[in-house]
Amino acid sequence: MKTRSLFLVLCFAHISVGDALVSAKTCMDNNGHFTPNSTYDTNRRLILSSLPSNVTSQESLFFNSSIGQEPNRVHATGMCIPGSTSEDCFACLKSACDDLIQNCPNQTNAFSWPGEPNLCYVRYSNTSFSGSAVVDPYALLSNSADINSNLTEFRTIWEDLVVRMINAASTAKSTPSSSSNHYKADVAPVTHLDTIYAVMQCTPDLSYGDCDNCLRKSAREYQSCCGQKQGGVVMRPSCFFRWDLYTYSKAFDNITVASPPPADDQARSTNNREGSKGTSSGVMAGFTVPAVVTVFILLVVGFVLFWRRDSMQRTQVESDINITATHSPQYDFKTILAATDQFSSSNKLGEGGFGEVYKGMLSNGTEVAVKRLSKKSGQGIREFKNEAVLVSKLQHRNLVRLLGFCLEGEEKILIYEFVPNKSLNYFIFGTEKQSQLDWTQRFKIIGGIARGILYLHQDSQLTIIHRDLKASNILLDATMNPKIADFGLSTIFGMDQTGGCTNIIAGTYGYMSPEYAMQGQYSMKSDIYSFGVLVLEIISGKKNGSVNQMDETSTDGNLVTYAWRLWKNGSSLELVDPAIGRNYQSNEITKCIHIALLCVQDNPIKRPLLSTIILMLTSNTITLPVPRVPRFIPRGRHKLDLESSQPTGKSIVYSVNDVSITDLEPR
Repeated sequence: MKTRSLFLVLCFAHISVGDALVSAKTCMDNNGHFTPNSTYDTNRRLILSSLPSNVTSQESLFFNSSIGQEPNRVHATGMCIPGSTSEDCFACLKSACDDLIQNCPNQTNAFSWPGEPNLCYVRYSNTSFSGSAVVDPYALLSNSADINSNLTEFRTIWEDLVVRMINAASTAKSTPSSSSNHYKADVAPVTHLDTIYAVMQCTPDLSYGDCDNCLRKSAREYQSCCGQKQGGVVMRPSCFFRWDLYTYSKAFDNITVASPPPADDQARSTNNREGSKGTSSGVMAGFTVPAVVTVFILLVVGFVLFWRRDSMQRTQVESDINITATHSPQYDFKTILAATDQFSSSNKLGEGGFGEVYKGMLSNGTEVAVKRLSKKSGQGIREFKNEAVLVSKLQHRNLVRLLGFCLEGEEKILIYEFVPNKSLNYFIFGTEKQSQLDWTQRFKIIGGIARGILYLHQDSQLTIIHRDLKASNILLDATMNPKIADFGLSTIFGMDQTGGCTNIIAGTYGYMSPEYAMQGQYSMKSDIYSFGVLVLEIISGKKNGSVNQMDETSTDGNLVTYAWRLWKNGSSLELVDPAIGRNYQSNEITKCIHIALLCVQDNPIKRPLLSTIILMLTSNTITLPVPRVPRFIPRGRHKLDLESSQPTGKSIVYSVNDVSITDLEPR
């Protein structure tokens, strides 16, 4: 589970946020403690005392290092904003390091973002954090005074500035030698008296997706907490966001503030428009009716043309996905040929509707998986571009990582990290491999898949619906850590979008939710249904279409309905794969079956969110809701009339017991 967030909301009357920055507690108390004057303390003091000099000796003003031996090894990072002089940077870092030593006397992890008059960053830890996005704990501070100008107009200008800055900071080249270093300072005039001054920065070792996510979280949390205040700051271990109505930093010295439109001119413009309206109302009346009729006819004609061409246009848009938007390197075809030994059959890992997958080795010794689009695959072009652009934006330990792509002539190739233990179905459905996965490993895999889906749905900078979660799309690395793969069918949602509808049902039968298979409706809850099926397969070692040998009453060999019957009859453990043996905790498996049945409920609203599922998996004190009977989807009916927006059947509620149930979903 994530470390509990440190959420400090501090308000200061008649003083600036900058005056209070040093008092914000940034010691990460929940991450461990050390004994004062111990070896760890000595190493901490040594590395922090040398950090200012090491940072200022670097051209990029960024330094990452460690000192000592385990378990007393200390990792530390220091950084100053681009454009800082060595003197300013040194002074800021020294003050930050001294402050951490004094105010974090026995915490093994701490960070600081001193913000006035120079912005710098210091962090130390007993574990390596290079390249990791850490958003908790965080400190949020705000001024006590409220905004004086029109709040609605102010918020519009503030939001435009913040979104513009997040895009600029997160997409900046994030290498230690870069002059941008995930940093942006900008201003926005509001009135002649008020101007917004804002600074954002992420540590330069973050991916642009992680930087975007960190800054967006900070902006949202500040706005929901203190959106009416005259300034504030949000400090996290991986990013910083500060704004105020005065120039609190030298970062603004070279930024020109544009003048807002004069208020008198605005008033005269408004009066002129009102006067013109009065004098010309008689003339306009003669044109109003014919104009309205003409516009109406044009709208009707336009709607008909749009309706008839919608499918064609949508196909064209999909084929025009800009693969150059990916931030992954592009390889030439000769490099891929050499890496795969001319696509040798001995290097072939598998194949699917997309094409074939080969093992390869780049010239630097990196093992890769090469996914080659089949020339006969007409639909694969869209999936290829979708996957190349999408996966390049995702960074999570439970998602397969895209290393690059090749687009040369007719060749369309994706290069992924090599995952040595093949896919999950190779272990849970193969009789020779099933015994290699005990319950502890299977439970770990379930948790890893859940965290990967949560990242897609909620924690990445995009809201992504996978739409094809299944055992063959879950890869296992050398330590059996699960990695979700194959994003060819994935859909990106906007911030306010929660679902979509399609007349092209693509995916894998058995993993599709009822509303997607029968009405073409998909959402996060569609992926949650697939996750529920996956959990039942991991527990039973059986595919969702191959259980008719286990129970002659199963409808068309459906694992979901079979698991429901066992649970309803109080014999859930009969579902457990015999290959697991007896070495497991029955309450843990029973809980996983219960969660899976909640995920495959007919009504999408009743399925829990991934954040709730992870809480259920990791807590032993939560009361789980009673699942409702799942609906069986006939094999021949997964492409029905899409005009119906709601399922026609009603769920049958089985009364399992008469105790009160706590529903974990918000109403």
